[in-house]
Amino acid sequence: MATSGTATFDMDLVEVGEEAFERAGREMRSGYDLRTMRRSLNLLFADWANRGVNLWTLEQGSTALVNGTASYTLPADTVDIVEHVIRDGTGVNQADMSITRLPVSTYAALTNKNVTGRPVQIYVDRQRDAPVVYLWPVPSGSSYTLVYWRMRRIEDAGNGSNTMDVPFRFLNALVAGLAYYIALKLPEGQERLPGLKAMYDEAWMQASTEDRDRSSVFLTPRVSM
Repeated sequence: MATSGTATFDMDLVEVGEEAFERAGREMRSGYDLRTMRRSLNLLFADWANRGVNLWTLEQGSTALVNGTASYTLPADTVDIVEHVIRDGTGVNQADMSITRLPVSTYAALTNKNVTGRPVQIYVDRQRDAPVVYLWPVPSGSSYTLVYWRMRRIEDAGNGSNTMDVPFRFLNALVAGLAYYIALKLPEGQERLPGLKAMYDEAWMQASTEDRDRSSVFLTPRVSM
């Protein structure tokens, strides 16, 4: 017997909800069931943002630096930035130079935050509405660009038949987590909670372990006299 010849399986919002409700021990029937499912799904996405770097949400961005301006606001859907460089020049003449991320205590202790030059350090202030980055020294000249790789928010659940902003390898973890969240709110789902929680933890562990950078890592000791 021939195989299907396709590898396009995905699940839209309603299918995710139906599967999760069935695992929780009830069918999704009413408009309120759809509303409460969407709310739980968006809270689940917030939890995933707190669990670590989701590779499919990494995006490269850049901001042209302005002479004498130290702070820059990142896109509002930015969770955090994971890498950052200062780029000088363009085209074949460009050069990327790494910069060091500072904690707030170290940035606050800088004696003179108005020193100008090529930035070598960055402080990320993760505000509620959008992260703000502060560069030190303050950029001088107009040839510098801050290039960063950010982790963005997972897109909202949506309102209709849209698919989820989640790769297929995370679909089982998505449904398992949503089923657990739904069961928390259903009287008939209470006895299923321990099993659903165990299934969610296992599905998340399998998916998150697979979702990693597979490049080689080399550690070289630094020896000095």
